[in-house]
Amino acid sequence: MTNEPLYGCVRRSPSAGKARELVHVKVVAPTLLTRAAVAGMQERGEGKIINVAGMIAFSGPADKSVMPRRAVYAGSLAHLVAMSQTLSAELEDTGIQVQVLCPGVVATEFHTRQGLDMSVVPRMSAEDVVTAGLRGLELGEVVCAPGVEDDGLLDAVFQADLAAFGGQSPELASRYRAN
Repeated sequence: MTNEPLYGCVRRSPSAGKARELVHVKVVAPTLLTRAAVAGMQERGEGKIINVAGMIAFSGPADKSVMPRRAVYAGSLAHLVAMSQTLSAELEDTGIQVQVLCPGVVATEFHTRQGLDMSVVPRMSAEDVVTAGLRGLELGEVVCAPGVEDDGLLDAVFQADLAAFGGQSPELASRYRAN
């Protein structure tokens, strides 16, 4: 393993190997672990699944000045959000609760190990993230965003997603038709 930053979000885009590693850690592993755990939870009629993503999952529309070279990382976290929301809907009324925890930047050793100086970046404590996740489960939140005060913002995003999904048609949209 090289010292190349795993997430490719600061200096340069990740190599194919690092991108593959990231997808395995953030997409493949949670998907397969969840698949393995759900059967036993269904038999018991209860269980909790918590996936950890991050607010960067919602950064897709942002321009590169927000955070350059984030496509693989943000995309993998967006997968966790969509998978968790969909799985929660699929498991409704089974006694299994699904949550995706989406903190912002958290004060851990991660950035130091990546060789990044985050001393000037405001960070949430890991303890606060855990507290929010557990309280979010009590509140029945599928998407828990510990640093977002106005949960209406998240609701607006999800309502827009559903509106776009519901607004589709088998007909070609007029903006794509030749004049």
